[in-house]
Amino acid sequence: MKKQIILLVGLLFMSVVLKAQERDQGTIEIIPSIGYAVSFLNGDEIDGLGSRDAVQFGITGDYYFSDRWSLRLGLSYFPMGAAIPRYELQLDYLNIPINANWHFGSHKNWNLNFGVAPGFLVKGSLNGENVKASYDAFQLAISYGLGYKIALSDNFSILLHSQGVFGVTNSIEDSDDFTRLNAGSSFNIGGVFTF
Repeated sequence: MKKQIILLVGLLFMSVVLKAQERDQGTIEIIPSIGYAVSFLNGDEIDGLGSRDAVQFGITGDYYFSDRWSLRLGLSYFPMGAAIPRYELQLDYLNIPINANWHFGSHKNWNLNFGVAPGFLVKGSLNGENVKASYDAFQLAISYGLGYKIALSDNFSILLHSQGVFGVTNSIEDSDDFTRLNAGSSFNIGGVFTF
């Protein structure tokens, strides 16, 4: 009996939450979010390097061109780098994601975004020692993600999403024969404010 009551309450909750998410052209959504990020390095001499775990946060905005497509712009503090035995390489970037965002599903509560994320190095340290000068101050990355919105009202939703970045420019400063590229993903929760 207890399981049936829980199932009934769950179904009632989902019927309230799963409202239509169609947005008109010109709708704007602002989405502050926070999440768990995992990053690693690709390229030369990466054997023995592990991943780095950290907290990622940011704010994005969606401008809707139609009920299915929007342009997502934002600002994101994205920790990257790697774990080295007994050390941690911290390369923290301020990214500016510029993504096309496709909204799909029967209630358009799913979204798939893709684009680029220019990034600017704000911190470079190896076990607390400043190594920022050894790394390029600019990074260009491919950005992609998948999310699901849970509507709580017409003007507010919760967004659960995963976002990935893959660097396409060398993170090592002035190196023609040695390449290291940053890559990472984050799992986030955010509030969606619709205007």
